[in-house]
Amino acid sequence: MKKRLLPLLLPAVLLCAVLSGCGDGSTEQAPETQAAANEVTVGIAQDLDNSLDPHKTVKAGTREVMFNVFEGLVKPTPNGDLIPAIAETYTVSDDHRTYTFQLRKDVQFHNGDTVTAEDVLYSIQRCADASETGIVPVEAFSVITDMSAPDEGTVVITIEEPSNEFVSYLTNPVIPADYDGQDTDPVGTGPFRFVSRAAQDNLVLEKFDGYWGTPAYLDRVTYKIMENTDGLLLSLQSGAIDICAHISTTQIPQLQEDFNIEEGTMNLVQALYLNNAEKPFDDVRVRQALCYAVDRQQILDLAFDGYGSLIGSSMYPAFGKYFDDSLTNYYSHDPEKAKALLAEAGFPDGFSMTITVPSNYQPHMDTAQVIVEQLKAVGVNAEIIPVEWESWVEDVYTGRQFQSTVVGVDASTMTARALLERFTSTAGNNFINYNSPLYDSLFVKAISSGGDEAQTEFYKEMEADLTKNAANVYIQDLADLVAVRKGLTGLQFYPIYVLDLSTIRYEN
Repeated sequence: MKKRLLPLLLPAVLLCAVLSGCGDGSTEQAPETQAAANEVTVGIAQDLDNSLDPHKTVKAGTREVMFNVFEGLVKPTPNGDLIPAIAETYTVSDDHRTYTFQLRKDVQFHNGDTVTAEDVLYSIQRCADASETGIVPVEAFSVITDMSAPDEGTVVITIEEPSNEFVSYLTNPVIPADYDGQDTDPVGTGPFRFVSRAAQDNLVLEKFDGYWGTPAYLDRVTYKIMENTDGLLLSLQSGAIDICAHISTTQIPQLQEDFNIEEGTMNLVQALYLNNAEKPFDDVRVRQALCYAVDRQQILDLAFDGYGSLIGSSMYPAFGKYFDDSLTNYYSHDPEKAKALLAEAGFPDGFSMTITVPSNYQPHMDTAQVIVEQLKAVGVNAEIIPVEWESWVEDVYTGRQFQSTVVGVDASTMTARALLERFTSTAGNNFINYNSPLYDSLFVKAISSGGDEAQTEFYKEMEADLTKNAANVYIQDLADLVAVRKGLTGLQFYPIYVLDLSTIRYEN
């Protein structure tokens, strides 16, 4: 018997993951032994969120892992499409406001319960009632005017006005309405089920035999949490780790003998993010000066051996029509222009600043180090403050206690809105304190515009506003280099920050 619907809690937002580590006895096995057991060990560089509840996720690294455990009514494909998942089909009314979803028959949760319309309504209501920021912004579900379940296999949702993006928010995980153990023993419908977790050490998933779709090839996946790049390299070379995403270019030569190095993109907006409310970054001229002072191509060449795609605003190329390539080179490398702007802003001799960087993410540390040297040429003395990831989340992202930081911000859902809404002045995740009345008004127009073409143009205008006002010093969408042990195949890249292990398999 299902419990009644409860108004509740939240979902999630941000970003990044990393490299590092050392193995333990349970994973120190030779590749051929793992192949015989049809399992793999994946190296990840940071621990997951304290809660594994998908509606409370904060870290992109947690989403990257739990993508294999949870699903929504629809789900993304590697080419960026949305296809039915828990829903088998859906239709949209002529006025584009009412969505009717027919659920697949006999889709099972990992605890054996069958998914019903009540579970779907509960999951959406839970996010709509969220009191904190989550994967899907609360505002995304605030447009819902009515939800109902005519029967156990049908869900009908009506929204205030037509939306080009509403379906994308229904990738949000569906969870059981009568289960309260998601924090420590998560239950979803994905191709893998949760088995165990040892905080700061590992997380184990197993193939879910009751999965409705194409079953996973692997029987078992162990995520091994690493804490230093040297340990990671040793674990890869020793056979303790079979797959590791986000490796650095300097590690490639030491791994090529035993690994295939797959190249995709991280689908992150990497930038020197500036706290627009902190002096001297409350002055647009100072922010623009930093944009002219930083040589982005040199960052790619020195820190990433040329890998990565330059960007000029808070949108990356995988978003296709929303990506405005004309903004990529809006700021050329021009130290003299940077000096002139600094003098105009009252800093003829430059100033000192700090760059707070999560120390366990080497690509961001490397980027910051190059930036420090480049800023010296215009009289700006920058000091890197390395911090633990948890401190970064608490102090920088949540507390907004920083001057600048180098990180990568992801979309969380496959929508342009997810990347751009965060910089509206009242957004809870506007960690840079950006405040532009024009930007806010453009966002209102974008989400209320009926047509896709008009909305796309409004989003591009928002990107231009961020660029022209130098909200941040935009750098790149990082290349994602994934080490996959030879003998394994099937890796697929997505336009969002996930690692799908259901397609990974050992070659015959």
